Amino acid sequence: MRILFLLILFQQIFTSNMIPQETEKRFRARELGIVVGILPTVKYNAITDVKGVKVGHKTIIMGDSIRTGVTVIIPHEGDIFKDKVPCAFYAGNAFGKFAGSTQIEELGELETPIALTNTLAVPKVADALIQYTLEKSGGEIRSVNPVVGETNDGHLNKIQDRVITYQDVLDAINSASSGEVEEGSVGAGTGTIAFGWKGGIGTASRVLPKNLGGWTVGVLVQTNFGGILTINGAPVGLELGKYYLKDELEKADGSIIIVVATDAPLMPHQLKRLAKRAMLGLARTGSPSTNGSGDYVIAFSTNPNCRVKSTDDYRPQTIEVLPNPALSPLFQAVVEATEEAIYNSLLKAKTMTGYKGRKVEAIPIDKVMEILKKYNVLNYDKKFKLR
Repeated sequence: MRILFLLILFQQIFTSNMIPQETEKRFRARELGIVVGILPTVKYNAITDVKGVKVGHKTIIMGDSIRTGVTVIIPHEGDIFKDKVPCAFYAGNAFGKFAGSTQIEELGELETPIALTNTLAVPKVADALIQYTLEKSGGEIRSVNPVVGETNDGHLNKIQDRVITYQDVLDAINSASSGEVEEGSVGAGTGTIAFGWKGGIGTASRVLPKNLGGWTVGVLVQTNFGGILTINGAPVGLELGKYYLKDELEKADGSIIIVVATDAPLMPHQLKRLAKRAMLGLARTGSPSTNGSGDYVIAFSTNPNCRVKSTDDYRPQTIEVLPNPALSPLFQAVVEATEEAIYNSLLKAKTMTGYKGRKVEAIPIDKVMEILKKYNVLNYDKKFKLR
């Protein structure tokens, strides 16, 4: 009986350490009346609104020091290595580690899921993607280009322990699904910080009118950066007294990974143009993209009509792509979706305590609402009440 009692007690203590987040209910931007831009969202207002795209998380919270994880974005349900999708990479500021970027720059192809994690876990996650691809695709594969982005969660997470395993990456892949995407302090966003508050994973989508093609753009972000937070033009960071260069003590360094998906038929050079516009959405939230920030964008198209098939036949292939003038509405879509995804990452994240007892507060929604009302930047579809 004494042994059983000790086991139960240990389980209770361990479980309490596994759940360091507070229970306050959190809301997405649109639930609060924060409507970004002019274009409509799709069903889930998420990157998974782009047909075929799936997202999976593995959240790793252990004891009082480990606050990290993995997030994966899968472009389609088939064999990605054998059915590569057009892809582009853009570095707004390259203080970071983004595995696989040089081959994407050269060939314009994505051949593995995109994985997001913490800085020191990039090699282990890349190795896991290689193993996963070898097991899934079979045959005598001699080269795999794993794609892994990162931000540094070392404030809340004992990053030096490098706890992420192959099984963690596989769990994230196996959990990937279409539909609603969990946001906030989950997966690769478990231990991140943005604008001085708890950051995390956020997502949003936009769809163009039918006469402009009806194409969908979805964005997912991993936020871990600083600046002077602005929401729909309202100076939230200034009003709350937490912003870059305040008393020359606050730091804005950090990173953000922005993943852009679309079903529009675009070639890699066009996708790179789309990726560059995501930085405008980042800027609208108040980021100056500082020296110590790794600001990376990866963009891909799921449209099968613009894929170059892998073949030993050297004859020309016929593909379909949009003319360049048709990209302007897509630029608007990616700017809006990026901005809103960043807001969602903040608003959905919860207060967390981690390594060395450090505590990072969630952004106070009630105070944010007061500021947004003051500056008259809310757009209610229906009356909203905090509850």
